Amino acid sequence: MSNPLVSVIIPVKNGERFLAEAIDSVLEQDYRPLEIIVVDGRSTDRSAEIAASYEQVRVVAQVDQGLADAWDVGVDAANGDFIAFLSHDDRWVPHKLSTQVNYMVDHPAIQYSIGRVKFFPQSGLPAPRGFRARLLEGDHIGRIPETLVARRTVFDLVGGFDVSLRVGPDSDWFARAKDKNLQMAIMPEVVLLKRVHDANLLFESIDESHRDLLTALRRSIVRQRQCAPGEENSADS
Repeated sequence: MSNPLVSVIIPVKNGERFLAEAIDSVLEQDYRPLEIIVVDGRSTDRSAEIAASYEQVRVVAQVDQGLADAWDVGVDAANGDFIAFLSHDDRWVPHKLSTQVNYMVDHPAIQYSIGRVKFFPQSGLPAPRGFRARLLEGDHIGRIPETLVARRTVFDLVGGFDVSLRVGPDSDWFARAKDKNLQMAIMPEVVLLKRVHDANLLFESIDESHRDLLTALRRSIVRQRQCAPGEENSADS
């Protein structure tokens, strides 16, 4: 039996500094088959050119704006049975996809999985405002798209990312997946190396991030209250 196809979605906008390194980390995966989809958000630098220089990469132009929309565009363009995401400025470890996909193939009830993340500073660049230096210590469970591997059918059940949330659409998506009682697994291995630098969207808009996280939490509370009597939310695996 052949391995299922994995679609890897890399959104980018003016990310020429690190994009090639991200793509190379996907090509260095010990898992096949995979397809790489770079969603270019109208970059004015060489991002689209760099992506197109790889014969293994399909470049999709993003018409609208925002990270949530870029993720959604990538999902719509994907052909894989499994979908994974990588930021243009991060790197995967070589066994990332094989670890998660093989586990999910062996455990059909698991609908999506995440892994651990290790943050590392970019030499010569300052950390963004709001970054907590203690994150550089050890590794952490990463409930973020860059560690996620999900079955394609999960997006039919949960839906896409909310484009109205500029900073926290991933938190909202994970909350909706949990409220759907979809089974998740957490891999004990580090699967993502996340670069800390002066233009991290995750940290550059800390006030907006807090607002969007509160919005996701409120929505989750409303959904749980609307559950039918006797229906319970399952805990993370």
